[in-house]
Amino acid sequence: MQNIFTIRNIIIYLIVINLVGFLAMLLDKRKAQKHKWRIPEKTLFYITLLGGGIGTTIGMYLFRHKTQKSRFVILFPTITIVEILLITYLFIKYGSYLKLA
Repeated sequence: MQNIFTIRNIIIYLIVINLVGFLAMLLDKRKAQKHKWRIPEKTLFYITLLGGGIGTTIGMYLFRHKTQKSRFVILFPTITIVEILLITYLFIKYGSYLKLA
């Protein structure tokens, strides 16, 4: 059985989930401007928790979306920093178990 937890696959996952987060913020901003159905706030937080914090945070500030809500302004970057620290720790501790390809 092939190991799916390769550095390559982890990087691909992080790129995809951050693109999803970025696009979710863009889509929600556009829907807000048109007074249409919105993406639930908890969905935006789930995307952030799943590793999409860089994308959601950049989208939040680039599109000026949710920047008036302190829980977004505080939690998106905080979750992202905690995840980066956790991933760094795990790579240092267990990186030798990961394959490059």
